[in-house]
Amino acid sequence: MTAIASVTGAALRSAVDGLGARSRAIADNIANVQTPGFQSRRVAFEEAVAAAARSGSRERTGFTQALSLEPTRLDGNNVNLDTETLQSIDTGLRYQLALRAVDDRFGLVRAALRTQG
Repeated sequence: MTAIASVTGAALRSAVDGLGARSRAIADNIANVQTPGFQSRRVAFEEAVAAAARSGSRERTGFTQALSLEPTRLDGNNVNLDTETLQSIDTGLRYQLALRAVDDRFGLVRAALRTQG
């Protein structure tokens, strides 16, 4: 496997992992929209994936989960349902795009294996 393919594969794996973690955090935030004192969480991984791709790293990159800095309501909860809904849609579209990229990558491998028979 070439270095470029390895970096691409690592970036795709990290992106799918990060988007999955972000999706779970958003779902948890939405589920706790009425929980007093609950602080919403954010998952960031794009910078780590970009840095790994620039450096040519084949290692899977990690992602960080942090509390949101959104303003809190009187009950101490800071979940904004509008923000969470938009982030959920954005994350779902990015996840579909990443899975399509993974599928395309394996489609090339399948085609190459068929021609070597």
